[in-house]
Amino acid sequence: MQATQMKSLALIAGLAFGSSAFAAVSADQAKRLGNELTPVGAEKAGNAAGTIPAWTGGITTPPQGYKVGEHHRDPFAADRSSLSITPQNYKQHADKLTEGQKAMFAKYPTFKMNVYPTRRSASFPKRTYEYTIKNATTAKLEANGDGVTDAAEGLPFPIPQNGYEAIWNHKLKYKGVAAARWANQAAPTASGQYNLVRIREELLGLYYKPGNTIKDTNNILVYFYQVVESPARLAGQVLLVHESLNQIKQPRQAWIYNPGQRRVRRAPNVAYDNPGTASDGLRTNDMTDMFNGAMDRFDWELVGKKEMYVPYNSYKAHSDQTKVEDLLKPGHINPDLLRYELHRVWVVEAKLKKGKRHINSRRTFYLDEDSWQILVIDHYDGQGRMWRYSEAPSINFYEVPVFWSTMENHHDLQSGRYIATGLDNQEPMYDFSFQTNPENFSPQALRKRGVR
Repeated sequence: MQATQMKSLALIAGLAFGSSAFAAVSADQAKRLGNELTPVGAEKAGNAAGTIPAWTGGITTPPQGYKVGEHHRDPFAADRSSLSITPQNYKQHADKLTEGQKAMFAKYPTFKMNVYPTRRSASFPKRTYEYTIKNATTAKLEANGDGVTDAAEGLPFPIPQNGYEAIWNHKLKYKGVAAARWANQAAPTASGQYNLVRIREELLGLYYKPGNTIKDTNNILVYFYQVVESPARLAGQVLLVHESLNQIKQPRQAWIYNPGQRRVRRAPNVAYDNPGTASDGLRTNDMTDMFNGAMDRFDWELVGKKEMYVPYNSYKAHSDQTKVEDLLKPGHINPDLLRYELHRVWVVEAKLKKGKRHINSRRTFYLDEDSWQILVIDHYDGQGRMWRYSEAPSINFYEVPVFWSTMENHHDLQSGRYIATGLDNQEPMYDFSFQTNPENFSPQALRKRGVR
């Protein structure tokens, strides 16, 4: 799809950011949800070429034989790749590739994208759909886009009017009320050498609790607890974060526990472009979950919608039959263990505001229309040059159900290195039945939990 087509889509959808951008959509617009649009605002119909099918509900039941607690079985294991995009032929498919993907092909002779039939597998609980439709006529932005009001449980802006609303859909996307997971990571050298960092995490999102509204969250979007289990030089380090909804009203609060000092202290810089935990500088804090945190340093433009090749239904990379060493190769993840599909994505441009500081001058986000998951990001450095390419191979965690990343890969195209997170192939699976409460995420509780 050419730029002119994207522009016309934006105008049709009424996406210009102006004085009315903070208002909810009309009841007549909201009636489209569940009709020509899915309950979360995607186009229900397939494309004219027939290469993207109609959405028929996504995955509504787990594959036969699946038991909760297993790594998720591939519902599409019988699919075969219909196209392999390589450094030799990628220019023939350039209209459906991001600038970061093109840069990956240009840099790495071993990089390829195996394209499979498009499976619109994303689905959410019925309650999420119901509240998303309600939110469409009530939810509003506040604080120049840095906060949301009058929303509950579901996606706040299924018919987005600007880039802020699209990113808020990703940030408030249903992920279960609470979860415990392994989020192991590795940052291979250019030659492929790496040390695996084993990280255990717990999350609690009161926004998703049935019956809650934004007012019931005390302005906390997510409570987050992270402990490094190995290697020994990092073991015992703990990070506690209270991720706020409106970070201008109340900035993100964070604490760290250092096992050597045996004390808890405030961590003032767990935000924006400060380096992520044990990331070798390859991932910033606001790249967690592809993007999180305050939005105030960038201007966010909703460019429109486009058909793109994106990572999707990545059950092979997720499988416990796949070992970490099978995944991690020099320069990039083993392409034979990844799956790409043609999907419609929302394109959001984030450009650094004048007078603001960030290591990125610009970032382009590609959000899945069926789930609002950010699937791909192109990052540009301070001089406007392509710098990093990020992608989030994702699956439907169908016992919930929720469509979410199973790993995230951030490539530094200048150094030839990358970091892969979410490497839980040989670890226990996500536990969405995890029971916890806000008291377990207090600094006082951190002192008790951090003692080794």
